[in-house]
Amino acid sequence: MPTSPTKETFILTETLNDSTLDAILAFQMTVAWAGEGNCEPKRLNWWRTDLIDLAGGGCLLQDLLPKTYQWASLEAVREAAIQQDWQIRQNMAEPDRLLTLFFWGFVIDEQLDDQLLKHKHSGQSPAETLPLPLALGTHFALQDLQAALNIPTQTIGFQVAPGGREIVDQMPVSRELCARNLAAALLPFADHYPMPFYRLGS
Repeated sequence: MPTSPTKETFILTETLNDSTLDAILAFQMTVAWAGEGNCEPKRLNWWRTDLIDLAGGGCLLQDLLPKTYQWASLEAVREAAIQQDWQIRQNMAEPDRLLTLFFWGFVIDEQLDDQLLKHKHSGQSPAETLPLPLALGTHFALQDLQAALNIPTQTIGFQVAPGGREIVDQMPVSRELCARNLAAALLPFADHYPMPFYRLGS
């Protein structure tokens, strides 16, 4: 008689290579930057931050951390996105089973944090290190972001669920493709963070 799946069944525990970690970080950073709403002009306005633009919070971080301010700004706005993602998931059933662009489970999330820390101390800029699909700067054009996240040869199938967009397509084995699909499922953009997710173990 088959046993019921335990919580551990749904936790991703693999060790990812640097290329895959960088791909996930690149999409996280891009979406985190695009989601800022306290900047002028506003971007997607999904979180109330202004941590990157030098006309805003980025200037303070540049003064405080002249060598690593670009990383520090992206790290801070990524954390804001992670917190927003967490708050939405906590209002949903079995939040630890929901794989999102900003939540991969403890094992992979820790690897992402370690990779980010390594890059911060590398002496290179985010643009030199990560395969960013878009140049992250003060200029923001919605059509450029759409083009960067869109997958021309693929439509991501999802259904709207309370709190997010549940991707109904089978989850790829490749974690890089998972990140790509999760980012693409943000299209069409909404007035609030739509949180695309895969439901693990379904």
